[in-house]
Amino acid sequence: MRMVDIIEKKRDGGKLTKEEIEFFVNGYVRGDIPDYQASALLMAIYFRHMDYDETLNLTLAMENSGDKLDLSGINGIKVDKHSTGGVGDKTSLVLAPMVAALGGKVAKMSGRGLGHTGGTIDKLESIPGFNTSLSEEAFVKQVNDIGIAITGQTGNLAPADKKIYALRDVTATVENISLIASSIMSKKLASGADAIVLDVKTGSGAFMKNEADAVSLAKEMVRIGKGAGRNVTALITDMDQPLGYAVGNALEVIEAINTLKGEGPEDLTKLVLNLGTYMVLAARDDLDKETVRKELERVISDGSALDKMAEFVKAQGGDPDAVYNTDKLNVSDTITEVCADSDGYIQSIQSELIGKSSMILGGGRAAKDDVIDLSVGVVLSKKIGDKVSKGDVIARIYCDNAEKTKEAETMIKDAYTFSQEFVEKNVLIKGIVG
Repeated sequence: MRMVDIIEKKRDGGKLTKEEIEFFVNGYVRGDIPDYQASALLMAIYFRHMDYDETLNLTLAMENSGDKLDLSGINGIKVDKHSTGGVGDKTSLVLAPMVAALGGKVAKMSGRGLGHTGGTIDKLESIPGFNTSLSEEAFVKQVNDIGIAITGQTGNLAPADKKIYALRDVTATVENISLIASSIMSKKLASGADAIVLDVKTGSGAFMKNEADAVSLAKEMVRIGKGAGRNVTALITDMDQPLGYAVGNALEVIEAINTLKGEGPEDLTKLVLNLGTYMVLAARDDLDKETVRKELERVISDGSALDKMAEFVKAQGGDPDAVYNTDKLNVSDTITEVCADSDGYIQSIQSELIGKSSMILGGGRAAKDDVIDLSVGVVLSKKIGDKVSKGDVIARIYCDNAEKTKEAETMIKDAYTFSQEFVEKNVLIKGIVG
């Protein structure tokens, strides 16, 4: 088998076999196949596309290209959740303790943020003492003991995806449904969960700007998951404005904790109740959808989800008192108000600009090795559909660097568009697949 023949076959619109795909993936990981041949194949795939069988086989080959997390030692159904990324997306911090409080087993590997999209691991590290690096043995034991563990991704989990994605990023071959779906699902399958709930974002702050593309991606990932023998459901959700109000690591943890107290933003609360319902249903076949929803509302109202969060934090070396007293989290005490320049209704918010403003403050990484300032960020006061008068506060910036604050303030103002006419609030849940 020769790589040039595989490239030629796909270039001419042919269907690659399982063996040909495995030859490419394994050879590229070993270093036997050079970047220029891998690039040629990726460009051929970009233009000629892959069918379902090819996409599934690519996903499985990438899943099996390195280490896989063995969760067989965990009792019960292991559930995981994955978001395609957005601004202010702190759902894992709320969901995991809610689901675990109902007996679910949440075994989650998460990453760090890059660019304007924050990572769950970074957010957790804003909790004093929190350890995000667990051994596989400790990870499994903790899920068995308390129902929840979140750890950073291992260096050799689906290494083919890491290597292929880096090449796609510099060869303009990122935006292809098969390549995106296989990238996401190879890591999720290698992480070992039995059931996966996907939160596929669409809008100005999402990777998939177009709703139709988000639906296509969701369908492809659900098909891949089921083809690999996993229980997979996807929700298509709005990212035409940040989720909740807080954007920034410690600030998002505080908002997540407030949501567990029943004091969270309406959109974040609604989203975690919907995602949580499908996670619990995957783990417990003795409950129906309506009952699960009520039970999730109960674990918030009676405090058991908050207590589970504290138990989780303590188990991973963090200070559990910070869950009950968020003043222990380090947030910048220099606050700058951003005010509306005109009257009207909030018509739109460019989520990506809000995310980039937080990154400029130090809350995100422009490069992989950048050090994050966990104390900075932005808290919005007004969102789409809200009425404002000139001079009203639309956002607050948390940062003690005046130059960065000024740049972020300009970006936040540019993100907001006003209308003199009444504006309807956004629909949060746009569809469900699976």
